[in-house]
Amino acid sequence: MQGPKVVNAPEPAVIGLLALGVVAGDDDLLERFLGLSGLDAGALRAGADDPVLLAALIDFLAANESDLVACAEAIGVTPAALVAAGPALLRPAAAPARPSARK
Repeated sequence: MQGPKVVNAPEPAVIGLLALGVVAGDDDLLERFLGLSGLDAGALRAGADDPVLLAALIDFLAANESDLVACAEAIGVTPAALVAAGPALLRPAAAPARPSARK
């Protein structure tokens, strides 16, 4: 007997960028996010690779269940995976191991 099939969610940065695409493609969501964040469209475009901005965008979506669910469905992840991507974006990436200086 096989266990449940596990489907891996995309990386948090990918989820954030996909969510940004959903918000940018919805005039109402975009207007609300820009109004609440104080950003303009140019700053949003310039910050598209900023994990803090993407985490803030996910927080914005999480504040309204219908927006959260609609965005999650649009990008093909669960609402829980979308919400979890926010804090994951803010965690520092693991630093690569440094070679030992000892000889």
